[in-house]
Amino acid sequence: MLKKLLTILAMLFYAAASFAAVEVNSASAADLDGIKGIGPSLSGKIIKERKKGDFKDWGDLISRVKGMGNKSSARFSAEGLTVNGAAYTGAPAKTEKAPAKPKKEKAAAKPADKASAPAKS
Repeated sequence: MLKKLLTILAMLFYAAASFAAVEVNSASAADLDGIKGIGPSLSGKIIKERKKGDFKDWGDLISRVKGMGNKSSARFSAEGLTVNGAAYTGAPAKTEKAPAKPKKEKAAAKPADKASAPAKS
């Protein structure tokens, strides 16, 4: 019984640790890669910029790391990434959508089905 209890506690601890926040100023490349959407290229850029000095806040991270924007920062924060313990609070940038093109009207109507066509006399 004690073995089962310890196993369950170990599993709960592991589950809780997997949802823990990843601090950008102290995370390893592997920790950063664990965030959905961050791959080896972006984690390398983050670590390279971090060597110049810790990130002060999300704005500092976004301005220094090419490929980081408001929208991606919001996604990464939702996945658990933090800067100095803080989640991203800025709204994702709204993208301007092009106005919808008017639909082209069909030049000729399709021929009617035989079932719906008027009977010939």
